Amino acid sequence: MSRMLLIVVRLFVMLAGYLAAALAASAFLHLLVLGSLGFTSDQMPGVVAGSLVFSVPFIALFVAYFSLLPAILVLAIAEILGRRDWLTYAIGGAAVGIAVAALFWQGGLPHTQELGMADPQSVDGPSLGGPAFQALMVGGGVVGGLAYWLVAGRLAGGWRRVRAG
Repeated sequence: MSRMLLIVVRLFVMLAGYLAAALAASAFLHLLVLGSLGFTSDQMPGVVAGSLVFSVPFIALFVAYFSLLPAILVLAIAEILGRRDWLTYAIGGAAVGIAVAALFWQGGLPHTQELGMADPQSVDGPSLGGPAFQALMVGGGVVGGLAYWLVAGRLAGGWRRVRAG
């Protein structure tokens, strides 16, 4: 297999890993949010089943959108350095979560100013700049980083070790 083909295959594996990370982070966010809404044990199976089918993939689109640029930076560094350990991707996922939380907190996302989300004190209940939201983003990043490692991170840098031939 030529080196160029290995790089193209690696990019597809990285894309699959990123999609798995977005789905895992979305499922983690759902798990924590659904647990805090106070459903009874009789209601929970239907709520969880509905979330898995509809809500988790839909929210994964937003997770993938908001975390794309910081994730590209983290994944490129890990790939160039050939890091294959799970801790690198967990810490990298936490860094991506911090970056996404900072985007919300600074009002760097479109329409956060108009909705009153740029000021952490202006939203009733848990704010987008509060510590609970930041912890939620960091936790989602760690889970997403571990999901990426399971799919693509264990083979990082493998394309560089193949002899040109």
